[in-house]
Amino acid sequence: MAPFNNKRPDVPKLFSLAALLLLVTGMVWGVTGGLQYLMPGFLKPFLSFEKVRPLHVSSVVFWIILGAMGAVLTYLQQHTGKKIASTKLLKAQFFLFVITVLVILISYFAGIFGGREYWEFHPLLSLPIAIGWILFLINFLRSLGGLKNQPVYVWMWLTGIVFFLFTFLESYLWVLPYFRDHVVKDMTIQWKSYGSMVGSWNMLLYGSSIFLMDKINNHKKYSYSKIAFVLYFTGLFNLMFNWGHHIYTLPTHPHIKHISYAVSMTELFILGRIIYSWRATLTEARKNFYIISYRFLAAADLWIFLTLVLAIAMSVPAINVYTHGTHITVAHTMGATIGINSFILLAISFDLLNDTCQSFEPFKKLFSRGYWLANVSLLVFWLSLIGAGVLKARWQMSQQQEVFQDMMRQLRPFFALFLISGTTLLCGIVMIVYPLLRNQWVCYFKNNSKKTARNVYSNTPGERISAAVLFAINE
Repeated sequence: MAPFNNKRPDVPKLFSLAALLLLVTGMVWGVTGGLQYLMPGFLKPFLSFEKVRPLHVSSVVFWIILGAMGAVLTYLQQHTGKKIASTKLLKAQFFLFVITVLVILISYFAGIFGGREYWEFHPLLSLPIAIGWILFLINFLRSLGGLKNQPVYVWMWLTGIVFFLFTFLESYLWVLPYFRDHVVKDMTIQWKSYGSMVGSWNMLLYGSSIFLMDKINNHKKYSYSKIAFVLYFTGLFNLMFNWGHHIYTLPTHPHIKHISYAVSMTELFILGRIIYSWRATLTEARKNFYIISYRFLAAADLWIFLTLVLAIAMSVPAINVYTHGTHITVAHTMGATIGINSFILLAISFDLLNDTCQSFEPFKKLFSRGYWLANVSLLVFWLSLIGAGVLKARWQMSQQQEVFQDMMRQLRPFFALFLISGTTLLCGIVMIVYPLLRNQWVCYFKNNSKKTARNVYSNTPGERISAAVLFAINE
């Protein structure tokens, strides 16, 4: 637990705070979309589904991107023991992203589109994102100093930053007629760029999670271990080729599909092994001291396993024929986005934002309930999507197909289940995030002196553990 303080948050922490707000708003749009699944026409005159979907997708994508940037920028300073090289570039990067994200969300409300998939906003809005990312890369390299004898998380951060910029630019090749006018080429590049882009921000998240694990364990055993570097090179290979299972149905080169099948999701298996081995070596005192971050990493460990099982099944061509285009694909995406990426980011957020002027101890019951509510709800949500996907897969592969409307009517119980579980998942996330946002607001912005706690932090081991126990979440 960090000492209490009244300092205003630095820019990297502002990335994390903005990301948490996007997480909550993104889930609100997700629940709204679930309501529109069950009640077609709900809010249609004001906020139709074609607006709600990109609001949800973009909010969640930028939650991951901004959260990952905040983690890398903070942990890079802790790794080097120095400040970020250029505060001006850092502030420019932050304002470019925040203003652009706000403009993107407002443009959706106004019905202004023009992009594709993750980037459904007008292509011109991609320019400040690309510029902001270039500033991120420049500041990272200047702050790092050199690459000699660096731990694995530094290589993961660098790889993630470089490949994200490459794949982001690649995802806009469709604006050129040479690519846009050829359907197979266009679809292949689109899925390739998006699949590799996910692998790029995974590099940022996994590198940050390894840094956090070493920080909790107070050594760099894992960041210099052989298995960690195996994870890095496997992840690098993965982000370049695992996207191929998305295009099994396209008439493209067979060797791409074969390589994709071989490497699909292997990085998650290795990361799961690292987290599992790390958990087994922790002492009880350190578990309690970092209990919140530990719990989210433990939850991510479980979802790595579940997502891995589903991903392996989906990567088998004979199964992929059935699952492609069904809610099973959505279930895989939700398991990875929430169960793995979001839980890792929440673990990091509690590590980055716990040095407030108030104790989190009054919120321990709220957090504990929210933690379990979020995990159970996500499991129900995930299973309901798989159930809907199985029925749709059977329908689309049937030789005597029912009318589409009749098939959708059969899926309504699953839609109702994922709406209910999605709503309770939102409630659980709010219960988790609220203490972080509230403490930051009260301590740094409202400057409520009456509620400001005295610094009772001690450097003695016994008192540190005592403070940690107060902070720990009681089961």
